[in-house]
Amino acid sequence: MCGIAIKCIGITKNFGNFKALDNINLEIQGGEIFGLLGPNGSGKTTLINSITGLSRPTQGNSYIYGIDSVANTNKARELLGMVPQETAIYMKLTGYENLAFHADYYNVSKKVKEQRIKEVLDIVQLYDRRNDRAGNYSGGMKRRLLLARAMLTNPNIIIMDEPTLGVDVQARNAIWNQILELKMQGKTILLTTNVMEEAEYLCDRLAIIDRGKLIEMDTPSNLKEKVGEGIIELEVSPHQKSLAESFNCFKSVKKVEDKNPQYLLTLLNEEKEDIIPDIISVVSENNLKILKISMREPSLNDVFLHFTGRKLRD
Repeated sequence: MCGIAIKCIGITKNFGNFKALDNINLEIQGGEIFGLLGPNGSGKTTLINSITGLSRPTQGNSYIYGIDSVANTNKARELLGMVPQETAIYMKLTGYENLAFHADYYNVSKKVKEQRIKEVLDIVQLYDRRNDRAGNYSGGMKRRLLLARAMLTNPNIIIMDEPTLGVDVQARNAIWNQILELKMQGKTILLTTNVMEEAEYLCDRLAIIDRGKLIEMDTPSNLKEKVGEGIIELEVSPHQKSLAESFNCFKSVKKVEDKNPQYLLTLLNEEKEDIIPDIISVVSENNLKILKISMREPSLNDVFLHFTGRKLRD
């Protein structure tokens, strides 16, 4: 389905005197992978619960393809599949039985149910383990079973709350590939994450959320461009605080951070000339020794630090 898949207008959620969400406005287009990036406790899961109708916002509205998810929760949920953060499966049931129970709950016909269960188990590579108890699955297998359950009713939108939480690298990569395959099928994916690599690899657009506020929203590449052209990491011996003032005088430097024992120099987008020789000259003039000097592109952690003033995992 094309058009606006999810729309939030002024979503605010209070828990007593605590404001978990503060006037969130966003639109997610059909067919895109949209990420909510932020540390634990930033409001990501609360926003998901408001969008799906699991929690009524204090103020504001959310819509699923134009359907009010609070006023018409059941109708909106017909378009949704959900992969929760918690491993919410029945451990004493087999993988097949978990999916069959879910299909019966959504009144999937017997003929369609059998075919669809096989399809989704094949997709997540669990068909050969369908008759094993879910409690005997590895962490990665449990997460893939949750993804299979979310896909079972062939929803237009799949919402994933920390989809690779607690899984190993191999299982994480398998889940990433399945998410990209869903996008190829035209599905809309909304996921929350505090894993920078996941956000950059999967997401068409990102919204940075911190302390309940939507700080910034754009593509990963555009967000990094807003930080600067690049970041130079410099370490000298002995460390000398006054060097920061000298580096700040360079035309191409946007910001200097003294992270003793390192200096971090963020470069302006407009200035692309090589300033490494100038840095070496300043260090030499101060009779200091360079222990390390390198240049890298801004990361999403740099983006988060730039817009919020703290690291993603703080």
